[in-house]
Amino acid sequence: MSRLFADTSPEAEEVLVKLFREAPGWRKLEMVGELYATTKLLALGGLRERHPEASEEELQRRLADLLLGEDLVARAYGPLIVGQNQNDDRTA
Repeated sequence: MSRLFADTSPEAEEVLVKLFREAPGWRKLEMVGELYATTKLLALGGLRERHPEASEEELQRRLADLLLGEDLVARAYGPLIVGQNQNDDRTA
């Protein structure tokens, strides 16, 4: 079997793979959900660091751009408006 984790000993990797294989389906889905939530938190942290002046709404929109693609999100919600409340533009 080829190595999956470069920073893990082959013995530990073997135990980890065995545990994953033996986990019930519901637990595997739960782990995937936890991984997705963690990925979103890390991405949001990176966006906050790159755009410290952005509102929470703008950050959530930028996160959607990363996760779903800018084209799809722009078609669904319109263009990204930087520096103002996105809802203000729609009520005018």
